Amino acid sequence: MLKTFGVICIALTMLPGGASLAAQTNTTVSVDNEVYYILEQAELRGLCGPLPAVKPYSRKVIRRAVLEILGSGPEKLTEMERAILRRLSEDYTPAKPGLDMYERGAYHFLAHSPRQGIRFEGDAGAGLQLRGGIGGYAEEKDLVWGMDNIISAYIQGDIGENLSFKTHFLGAVAKAHRRETGRYDTYYPGFASDHEDAINRQITVHSQPLAFFPYTFRKHWDGFVVPPGEIGGAGLKPWPDTLSLGPGLLGEIAGTLFDDMVSIRFARVRREWGGMSNGRSLIFNAAAQPFMALETTVNPVYWFSFSALTGALEYFYADDLKASARTFQSAFSIEQLELNYKNYFHFDFGSTAVWSKRFELGYIFPNNMNFLYQDSVGDFDNMGFFFNLKGRVPGIGGVWFSFFADEMEPTTMVKPDFFKLDRNMYAFQAGVSINFPWLPFASVNFLYTKVEPYCYTHTRIFVPWYESEFEGDKVPMETSYTNNGESLGYYLPPNADEFLLRFASRVGGQFDVSAQYQMIRHGADYGSAAVDGSSFLSELDPDGRSDKDVLRKYFLQDGAYQWQQIFKIGAGYTFDKYPIRLFGEFGVVYTFYTNIEGKPNAGSPSAYTIVNTAEYPKSTAVLATLGVRFYPRNAF
Repeated sequence: MLKTFGVICIALTMLPGGASLAAQTNTTVSVDNEVYYILEQAELRGLCGPLPAVKPYSRKVIRRAVLEILGSGPEKLTEMERAILRRLSEDYTPAKPGLDMYERGAYHFLAHSPRQGIRFEGDAGAGLQLRGGIGGYAEEKDLVWGMDNIISAYIQGDIGENLSFKTHFLGAVAKAHRRETGRYDTYYPGFASDHEDAINRQITVHSQPLAFFPYTFRKHWDGFVVPPGEIGGAGLKPWPDTLSLGPGLLGEIAGTLFDDMVSIRFARVRREWGGMSNGRSLIFNAAAQPFMALETTVNPVYWFSFSALTGALEYFYADDLKASARTFQSAFSIEQLELNYKNYFHFDFGSTAVWSKRFELGYIFPNNMNFLYQDSVGDFDNMGFFFNLKGRVPGIGGVWFSFFADEMEPTTMVKPDFFKLDRNMYAFQAGVSINFPWLPFASVNFLYTKVEPYCYTHTRIFVPWYESEFEGDKVPMETSYTNNGESLGYYLPPNADEFLLRFASRVGGQFDVSAQYQMIRHGADYGSAAVDGSSFLSELDPDGRSDKDVLRKYFLQDGAYQWQQIFKIGAGYTFDKYPIRLFGEFGVVYTFYTNIEGKPNAGSPSAYTIVNTAEYPKSTAVLATLGVRFYPRNAF
């Protein structure tokens, strides 16, 4: 497969192409870049055609979309919005050769092959992000600080008109202290089974990082971190509970064929597929950790697109390097078909597979449905199926529904207890986005997301092609829907839901503001009233899945649940003439637990009340994060 990709890359450099739109035309723009917010607002207002639900976009795709929006009639954009778009357009235009320390923060190079005349163009640069967080906890009278600093260096460019490359080095300097909350049984307390691969484990559970808003801290390192004083020794750590350093490396080789109807990318980058709003995908979320993958997209007309990806997932560092990776030998495949009717209607569907690494051509082959293919090779894999529906009234708003099924028993779908069985693992989301015409690129989003127990999890299994042993014992393979310890899907853990109300706008040419309310409820994953199926490491009992009382779910009524009320406001300022951005958030997080009167996981609902105990305490936190980013236009 890689040899074939190499041949394609060589061919791409030899193909004739039109005039270059910009340097680095086929390299991607990070899914965290501000341009995706602008494009989402423009699409909502009908200022551009429907954009793909597979991200990140290439620089070429973004530039074309920005120019299309700028081409809208004068009555559709304010002068302030046009100024924002013109600045974005300049970010993707060819630069003059040489060093530009002020507007781009990069060195731009340009050369041509003396024999073939093939253009070699690109730039190299570096960047720095400094971000600090602080949290004050009223009940504990405690002040916690953290940081998320990133040093970045990159080189990217074009070889000819059809092939692009990028190498991106990262160095993380981070501190994100968490509280150890307790222990959790991956099956449930008292579990016993005759299955040799059904091994109950007790794991240590941690809180979210205390100096940052819940579910907002992201790993910018690969594998492990090291405290500065332990570099060169046995100081590898899975998490920066103390000040730590961590390396990271992203990169890609990408190209297009047939007048950009086909794109091919071999890359290790962050991605998002099937998200009806930025960062909200249930299937393949922007919060997921990057991994190396080969992906292909065929987009011959605006109303049809087909994408497929296969890559190697990465282990979560827990103990020793090799011991941690021993059971994390998984790959991931996904395909997605999209249909659009102008800007009014979008529909996509597809399937996913997390499978233990082997030479499995069926998952690699894009014109094959993973969901069905597992029956041809044995049920050793974690399969998923998804679809997204979205309707819009351009200029007014849109509404969508997303669904992801991790594992379901079809015979129970017509039975009244379908919604009560843990064996039916799925997630869904309903959302509304409303255009706010009185401010530049402004909208209000409201959405509800529910992740059922055990969704994104999978039992560890012995597979015929691995005879892995550790300390004399055979160890089963991990096949959960995770990568490097983080969900591939939505950022919430299993057995959780979320109400989210968010307003955002570009109130000035360089100013952006936001205000957000979240309520997140999650089954306790530790303690005496822990709810089974509430952790990404949970495993479903292989026996009695349709009749065991413990394998029935009653959200909020089958154990202890954490409730988080999150209020926050944010603001940012991006300098017009200098590649510098200032940003920050401020807010309050109020946390409490409810617990039931009866026995947890008893198979029947029980009334619940708010509690405040040493095991499940109340908490009020005032949080603030502040940051500055230098050279953000290409380095992040």
